[in-house]
Amino acid sequence: MTVRTTKQTSDPYIILKSRDLIKLLARSIPAPQALKILNDEYYCDIIKIGGLVRNKERFVKRRQRLIGPDGATLKALELLTQCYILVQGNTVSVMGTHKGIKKVRTVVLECMKNIHPVYNIKRLMIMKELEKDEKLKDESWDRFLPTFKKKNVKRRKPHQLVVEEKQKKAGGAIVEGVIHTIPTTAITIED
Repeated sequence: MTVRTTKQTSDPYIILKSRDLIKLLARSIPAPQALKILNDEYYCDIIKIGGLVRNKERFVKRRQRLIGPDGATLKALELLTQCYILVQGNTVSVMGTHKGIKKVRTVVLECMKNIHPVYNIKRLMIMKELEKDEKLKDESWDRFLPTFKKKNVKRRKPHQLVVEEKQKKAGGAIVEGVIHTIPTTAITIED
């Protein structure tokens, strides 16, 4: 497919829009949905997620987490951002307004960084409710938005804790569950 202008072309930006249309059709987005890109307020973005996670199993899990059970997470994200989202292979195709695409991009990239999309969906829901209130439009929304902190708690098996406590009490080394005491010797160096 090629894109050309004719003498009747009045809008020069339509060339870029038609290029985006071909990109979307090549990514198997349905034609009625892809034709919306020709409107002025619609934009598209293709987010490459293939190289963000090294482990293939983790990548598949996180991509599935983005889609959600029966596509529920993806549908919620589409409703909140008013964008059309298609997850396919190593890419995520997004089509919608500029603000919506920006929000989807952050959610997708954070999902690949192991932050569950439900947290961002909850945040977007609160922001949507705050946009409705005329009094809060000019204020900072930080006090209303939840902050989720990552907690890395080291967990040890109970057996390891018991063995380590025995080692500390005995003052020896442990080899295969048996405590061996290490004798201490004094070394003197004479000139």
